[in-house]
Amino acid sequence: MEPTAIHVKPIQNYQLCVTFDNNETRLFDVKPYLNYEWYGELSDVELFNTVHIAGLSVEWLNGQDIAPECLYDDSVPIVETDRNEE
Repeated sequence: MEPTAIHVKPIQNYQLCVTFDNNETRLFDVKPYLNYEWYGELSDVELFNTVHIAGLSVEWLNGQDIAPECLYDDSVPIVETDRNEE
């Protein structure tokens, strides 16, 4: 079973910072979806910023959502660098 999104934050360039119930934080790029009619409205930054947790995934105020398996599988881990190594 895929991890479940428990927190989402919209960030620059139509990306989402998503925390999952397995304690992973991952980056999901929504830009490729904006080319599809169903998601095109999300190019409005105000609407894009309405993203919230809904059930097992994320959703926007006008009903668009991302399938839970896509949200996890198509995202990349966010790796924080250890600043002490610099």
